[in-house]
Amino acid sequence: MKKILLVLEFELKEYLENKMFVGTTLAIALLGALLLCLPTLFDLSGVLPVPSKGNNTVAEEETEETEEEPEIIYYVKDEQGILTETMITEALGEGTWKYITEENMEEAIKSEEIDAGFVIRSYDEMDYYVLNKGMMDMEKEMLESVLVTAGQMKYCEEHNLDFEEMNSIYNKEIVVNEEILGKDTESNFWYCYIFEMLVFMMIVLYGQMIATAVTAEKSNRSMEVLITSTTPASLLFGKVIAGAIASVMQVGVILISILGSYRLNRKAWGGILDMVLDIPGEVLLTFAFFGLGGFLFYAFLHGAMGALVSKTEDVSKAISGLMMVIMIVYFLSLVQLSNVDGIIIKVLSFLPFSSYSAMFARIAMGSVSMVEVVISGVILVASIIGAGWLSAVIYRMGTLRYGNPIKFTKILKEMKNDK
Repeated sequence: MKKILLVLEFELKEYLENKMFVGTTLAIALLGALLLCLPTLFDLSGVLPVPSKGNNTVAEEETEETEEEPEIIYYVKDEQGILTETMITEALGEGTWKYITEENMEEAIKSEEIDAGFVIRSYDEMDYYVLNKGMMDMEKEMLESVLVTAGQMKYCEEHNLDFEEMNSIYNKEIVVNEEILGKDTESNFWYCYIFEMLVFMMIVLYGQMIATAVTAEKSNRSMEVLITSTTPASLLFGKVIAGAIASVMQVGVILISILGSYRLNRKAWGGILDMVLDIPGEVLLTFAFFGLGGFLFYAFLHGAMGALVSKTEDVSKAISGLMMVIMIVYFLSLVQLSNVDGIIIKVLSFLPFSSYSAMFARIAMGSVSMVEVVISGVILVASIIGAGWLSAVIYRMGTLRYGNPIKFTKILKEMKNDK
């Protein structure tokens, strides 16, 4: 244990004395805190839907008086007069459209003079002209909805029916009193998504740093000097634990700065960032436990893979298989966020290479019993111990072997022969 602490102290000192590591951490933390303080320091009511400072009624009136009318961006052709001007304005907006012939419409769209055009053929048919349709293009659906309403009004008129009465029956407003007894999946989705990316980045970045550090010591022969004063296992455990502490410190400082700043300025933001930054304590604790567990599990494996090669340029090849597993778990977890109570994510939440991600998602967004959490946690801890032992053996057998990369299967065969 003393030797592990000695290596741990040395490795951790390397992180803390690294100006890039400290500078990046402080810069992100301060920038995040500053951005979240902006609504308190400045009046952003014109940019964000947040409460404004002071009485801005006069300013708002002046703005309304001096505000210029929007440019006309839609052309409409409705020779039969199916839609009234009021209907079209309700769909497209005040001052954003005008009537035009169909021929001029196409020319105007091709020359990018307007964004889109509509030709009303009948109550059941409409042509829509657009040069480039965007993903958030909703104008067609809005005018289509108005056309449906016009058809309903015409039908009621022809059959001597009261449209208002029929509309109140078919579009009756339902009062829903929502009481969520479990988790609000929709509200929890975004911070769960962010934490999934965060733990993925921690594993990838720090894992590669650990693997590269192991290979570098082996490449410059400093490993031969280090093992004279300690053991290979102590070196590996010291490096991994130091990386874990450094990552927790870095992520912790950034999260505390951002979450704390939002908590202090939440009222100024009007609560609009609650779905991202208003995170329950149990979710943070779960992320800390399973996120750190997943990090340690993969960190040990990265250290072992780094010991199999003698050149730093071979590190990426050595950890490619491990990276493939991490990527698959990451994308599977993101896909399953919309179905956190499904069988796939339930299975993933008990496997050590994916539980750090899947179990966290289930706790944050779905229904999971305490028994399942404990079982998954025990499996993860046992797997970390197993990965640490296996990595220590591989590290010991591979550190003093130079030349071509050592195959993982060869190490396993030698381990079997030693027994």
